Amino acid sequence: MNLYNHKLQQSFELKSVIKVISGIDNTNVSEVIKIAKAVSLSKATYIDIAANPHLVKKVKSCSNLPVCISSVNIIDIYNCVLAGADLVELGNYDFFYAKGNYVNAKQILTLVKILKRLVGRIDLCVTVPYYLSLIDQVILAKDLELLGVNIIQSEGVCLSKKFVKNYQKTLGPNLDQSNIAFVSSLLSTYFISHFVDIPIISASGCRSITSKISTQYGASGIGIGSAIRKQKNIIDMVKYINQTYDSLSLYSENKSSNFSRVLQFVPYDEMKKLTLNKLQS
Repeated sequence: MNLYNHKLQQSFELKSVIKVISGIDNTNVSEVIKIAKAVSLSKATYIDIAANPHLVKKVKSCSNLPVCISSVNIIDIYNCVLAGADLVELGNYDFFYAKGNYVNAKQILTLVKILKRLVGRIDLCVTVPYYLSLIDQVILAKDLELLGVNIIQSEGVCLSKKFVKNYQKTLGPNLDQSNIAFVSSLLSTYFISHFVDIPIISASGCRSITSKISTQYGASGIGIGSAIRKQKNIIDMVKYINQTYDSLSLYSENKSSNFSRVLQFVPYDEMKKLTLNKLQS
């Protein structure tokens, strides 16, 4: 694993990465600046903001931590790199999901090839869509690794209320949408991590109390957003981020019981054989 950004390299090696997400559509300068200041005062690794060049410049002026922008728009990404973004993420497919559209692996690989030519020696993270089968997620992750992508991010499933109720029948009434997203993101992380040598960030539904579980299942760090944005002020944000960091630093072999129950329904050995056969064909 080699990242262009040496500040990030060490955190990924220690599996202690905390990416603070200010909101993919949040272009409210005052709100983002407040989060950026909290990030600077905390043990966070870097901040992920909306792909807006003006916002990039504002955040860079008040924070010394790396700034990541996330988008699927090539022009927006390029303009943000010119504005000073330290790393970029091809992801946040919510824009497509809202319109009922879903990007496929071929489209993602095409976008990555264009981005690699445009951004040069800047670390590139790519989100692997949740709606691909686990086998197809692994194949895409391997292809991304071959293209020189530096970081993979797993994505949690987004279900309708009807599906949430069905999950609750199997896994218990306390498993809400956030928990379902977290568990499904962990499952993707766990499976992908067996086939790639680049770091993985687990982002969906993660909270401070569950952050350590992500690293136990193959992640090098976590992305956390809504839980921080719910805090009342900068001091509370800093406390929450630091609690998350401390949780990541604690060694524990206890795994999520809900996730262990999910794995019972996954034919892991069989899927691994199928994946290996597909990768070799």
